[in-house]
Amino acid sequence: MRTTTHGTAGSRAMPSGRVLVRRAGAGIAGGLVGGLAFGIMMQLAGMMTMVAALVGSTAPAVGWTVHLLISVFFGAAFGVLLGAKVTGPVSGVLLGVGYGAVLWVVGALILMPARLGMPLFAINDMTINSLVGHLVFGLLLGAVVSLVLRSRA
Repeated sequence: MRTTTHGTAGSRAMPSGRVLVRRAGAGIAGGLVGGLAFGIMMQLAGMMTMVAALVGSTAPAVGWTVHLLISVFFGAAFGVLLGAKVTGPVSGVLLGVGYGAVLWVVGALILMPARLGMPLFAINDMTINSLVGHLVFGLLLGAVVSLVLRSRA
């Protein structure tokens, strides 16, 4: 991995722009794979209209669009923020599952309910299903990031 150093002597090496783009791209690929799997789970559970409601719609196609855009964004963020720590499939999956759990707490227990006027931190069948979906998303995200970064090494 090539890095460039910015700043004074003794400063930490920063990844080059090329490395960050590669990690973001791996995250986007993983976000799409994980997002498709999670989206299918939500579609089967009838939750895609709730995602559409985030932008004032009830159309499942709008829900899919919003969901996949969110998945790509958080996939890219995972790649940039944690891609350097993904050293193989095991670390990728473990980091991804942890990342999915954090996204569940922030997204499903705080942000989405706040946006839709629902109680925060509600634990019920819907939020448990959402937890499973977020963990699947994270698992697939981490696995794909690992594979993509390994194949480009």
